[in-house]
Amino acid sequence: MDKSPDAFRTISEVAEDLDLPQHVLRFWETRFTQIKPMKRGGGRRYYRPQDVDLIKGIRHLLYDQGYTIKGVQKLLRENGNQFIAAVGTGDMAAVAAIAARKQEAAQAAAASTAPRGGVDDEMLVGEPKVKPSRRFFGLGKADDDGPVAPGQSRLSKDNRALLQEALFDLLECKRLLDQVR
Repeated sequence: MDKSPDAFRTISEVAEDLDLPQHVLRFWETRFTQIKPMKRGGGRRYYRPQDVDLIKGIRHLLYDQGYTIKGVQKLLRENGNQFIAAVGTGDMAAVAAIAARKQEAAQAAAASTAPRGGVDDEMLVGEPKVKPSRRFFGLGKADDDGPVAPGQSRLSKDNRALLQEALFDLLECKRLLDQVR
């Protein structure tokens, strides 16, 4: 006797349907807090249809698409349960609609924070607050000398500020590149 599509499923039924061992489902519950089966007395798990769809999506991303657990966690954080469940059910129209809504929201947020002037803040990564010294860049000194003056074990305040700003600029570049990926 087959169950209704809206019926709750036991862990053995879900494991059999998805061709997964039961211990994998239990493990995924620890890694993906979005999977929350109802538990009855004795710890018996009952999965809702939404849970099964979410697990199908996670399984597809991990096993078929080659994502890591951290990658799927990031997708869940960024796109939500509905997106992953739509991936699991193969509903590409829903996946596209959710992605389009997310992109529209990101564009609206970017438009609301865009500068009113002619220059886009995203294009300027940062400007130095301190003018770089010639010594910092190795101009007009011996090859043995570095940004630390001979006999000192620390950078000058100006050179330290330049290094901190360069680090900030590199981190901002990394953030921008990660957004594009």
